[in-house]
Amino acid sequence: MQYDYIIVGAGSGGCSLASRLADSCPDATIALIEAGPHTDRNLFVNMPVGVAAAVPFKLKTNYGFLTTPQPGLAGRQGFQPRGRGFGGSSAINAMIYTRGHPLDYDDWAALGCAGWGWDDVLPYFRRAEGNQRGADAWHGDAGPLTVSDLRFRNSFSKRFVQAALEAGYKANADFNGADQEGVGFYQVTQRDGRRCSVARAYVYDRPRANLHTLADATVLRVVFDGKRASGVELVRGGRHETLGARAEVVLAAGAFNSPQLLMCSGIGPAEQLRSFGIDVLHDALEVGQNLIDHIDFTINKRVSSIEPTGFSVRGIARMLPQFMTFMRHGRGMLSSNVAEAGGFLKSRPTLDRPDLQLHFCAALVDDHNRHMHWGHGYSLHTCVLRPHSRGTVTLASADSRVAPRIDPRFLSDARDLDLLVEGTRMARRILDAPSLALHGGRELYTSAGQSDAQLRQTIAEHADTIYHPVATCRMGGDARSVVDPQLRVRGVSGLRIVDASVMPTLIGGNTNAPTVMIGERAAEMIAASRREGVGMLRTVAGAGPAAVAARAA
Repeated sequence: MQYDYIIVGAGSGGCSLASRLADSCPDATIALIEAGPHTDRNLFVNMPVGVAAAVPFKLKTNYGFLTTPQPGLAGRQGFQPRGRGFGGSSAINAMIYTRGHPLDYDDWAALGCAGWGWDDVLPYFRRAEGNQRGADAWHGDAGPLTVSDLRFRNSFSKRFVQAALEAGYKANADFNGADQEGVGFYQVTQRDGRRCSVARAYVYDRPRANLHTLADATVLRVVFDGKRASGVELVRGGRHETLGARAEVVLAAGAFNSPQLLMCSGIGPAEQLRSFGIDVLHDALEVGQNLIDHIDFTINKRVSSIEPTGFSVRGIARMLPQFMTFMRHGRGMLSSNVAEAGGFLKSRPTLDRPDLQLHFCAALVDDHNRHMHWGHGYSLHTCVLRPHSRGTVTLASADSRVAPRIDPRFLSDARDLDLLVEGTRMARRILDAPSLALHGGRELYTSAGQSDAQLRQTIAEHADTIYHPVATCRMGGDARSVVDPQLRVRGVSGLRIVDASVMPTLIGGNTNAPTVMIGERAAEMIAASRREGVGMLRTVAGAGPAAVAARAA
């Protein structure tokens, strides 16, 4: 089988890229390959509250990776849920639509990523977005990715917002507008009360004759002709196949799987590759390095009220009629993304942007919801937006079907723990404000009287990721970066990476929308490259043998 373009991974970057490229290059054939299944008819994907069941377990739609033991987390293995199926992590995430702070992208440009400053990327955010509030200078309303206000808001989420105002934090109705700082309700990637995954937005809703989707197909490695990527080797239905790419291969497999595939294909730190018997095609020291992720700590509080989502006889009885409300109208409690409200705060007023993010869940969400509690309650998550700790993704096997070794090295830089302690103290001021305090309750692992030393120990015992790993195939203008600002892998040709792994730093917010933006931007780059190549061929073809020979020379 031969295609013009092969895209490996049908997540946020892969789906947006495939769709836009198919439209821009109608004469090109495109294969979009995904290791997991199609998700268009999966109830737990389409029903927003299904996130509570999709995240905590290793499933057909969730890789459910584990990290190496983390010294900063009291020796625990962290849990890393990642989407496996069409839509990638956008099919199992909490659907929160945030972009980060504009200065984050200006930082990218300052680091040598020409064309990735805020003014450069904003048009692609707007192009992707179908915001139901309408279009303005910050938002688009005609894009395929539907962004909407929640149809259901739990009464405790409303109390959280009120309590935050009582604690002195300002209200913010749009975290993606002129100012990120403040507290309020998140907008979500939902359409008619149902999840609008990137697969739904870009692939399922508008099939294209030149875009071929291959589900349940695991790519083992990129195939090269010399140093030019010429296709991929994959396993599908128990059979090994090789698909050819006439123009380019694009990896869009995410911050863990993209560096793994590079290394399994011979691109990475030479010493590591040789230790697994992999022939070195290009010695790229930074492949799998620079892993950055948002570290998160949660205060869980049990209350007697059954208004928050929870497990009890009365709570379950209340949920039963909600199922029919959702199925018929896309409304009610099952249209909730659980993390309905939150905010962006500054630990010091002199900062130029928020350095902490809050997620409020009107449910007890303990250990990624892997630890279930009987009863009702709520949880307030605090995460460090720009952590200093850096980790790695390395091989555990030369076979890409074996999970890589993921070592985020959480809290290895003491500054991250210091900020997480301060952020937790700030979050507690919200919990102590009247609108929440009057409901009483009992905290599961924390208490108001904890000393800093006790809180640090509790954080070590319970903190973990909030699901935003990036930077393992860093983009940059320097020779050591894995990809250049056109997202081309250095040291080879015909190979790009289009996912969160190319981010040079971690943006201050949830990473789904920025990854979609990367896909949108990459499609334009690749289409322009194709037009340039076709134009060059036409110029050469019409120039005569002497000109052809001169150009070849």
